[in-house]
Amino acid sequence: MTEGRSRRPGPRIEEVARVAGVSKSTVSRVINGEKYVSERSRQSVHRAIALLGYSPNHAARTLAGSKANAIALVISEQGSRVLADPFFAGILRGVHAELAGRHVQLLLMMNQPLDGEDQVAYLTGGHVDGALVVSLHGEDPLPRTLHETGLPVVSGGRPLAGGGAPFVDSDNFNGSLGAVRFLIGLGRQRIATIAGPRDMAVGMDRLSGWRCGLAEHGMPVELVVHSDFTPESGALAMEELLRRAPTLDAVFVAADIMALGALRVLQAKGYRIPDDVAVVGFDDSVLAATATPPLTTVRQDVEQLGRTMTWRLLAELGGEEKLPQSMLLPTSLVRRASA
Repeated sequence: MTEGRSRRPGPRIEEVARVAGVSKSTVSRVINGEKYVSERSRQSVHRAIALLGYSPNHAARTLAGSKANAIALVISEQGSRVLADPFFAGILRGVHAELAGRHVQLLLMMNQPLDGEDQVAYLTGGHVDGALVVSLHGEDPLPRTLHETGLPVVSGGRPLAGGGAPFVDSDNFNGSLGAVRFLIGLGRQRIATIAGPRDMAVGMDRLSGWRCGLAEHGMPVELVVHSDFTPESGALAMEELLRRAPTLDAVFVAADIMALGALRVLQAKGYRIPDDVAVVGFDDSVLAATATPPLTTVRQDVEQLGRTMTWRLLAELGGEEKLPQSMLLPTSLVRRASA
């Protein structure tokens, strides 16, 4: 993160709405040159824009009546990781499916190729009408900054930085809680976890669900190793857990892709799965069914996540009012041979 990105770029669209005495959606319709706005409201919005000096590139472009007919999908990861992880392929399929037939182009940006103000300037400079932001790390202010410029933006996953930008996420907490309850129901007593990164809400929410499930039964919650959603890090985390607790009898892994590495380590050390150690993942990606043994996992509909994010963004671009600020999609346990 750079200091420049967190700097406020100017008056927000909410301030224009307040000064004009209209709703934010009315301001959006006016600056996009759309119909169904009274002349009185239109004049009030233009006066407020002039008074406040509200002139980000996006607003200037839309006041001219033109649109890019494109949205951006910003994935804050290295391109090599994006291409190797089925999660991102599922998101992309969902986004593409929701855009089908709408004559809206998709711009894919990976690993934040532009930094700070340059990235914000690019996204608000007339290239796209809105943005989807996925895989945020830490308190990345990008969604909040874009939201404050008036560019419609939707995050995939709960942003740790908070702010007013809407987000769509899977119910990570209850999915993890259900997985732990399932393992306890099998009679498992020493349940460890390979958690996700500390700087991502998805990692922390799944860890909280694991802790809650164990706390319900008065079981210890010290067997935690954080990882980074790769098979290699899952393997290293499993080795660390076995060093600390060689008699553990279950492990909840916060992503299927990490569970692959954990399974390899357990098998290499002679543990029988699930007789000695039960393993439960999260995602129900294509990796789960083809693992050895096939992986019991918490299913999230990643394609639906991509579709819902896109629907929410397009609805705002279309001027719909009273849209939900956040949306949680349900999860469910899929039982296979690993537990």
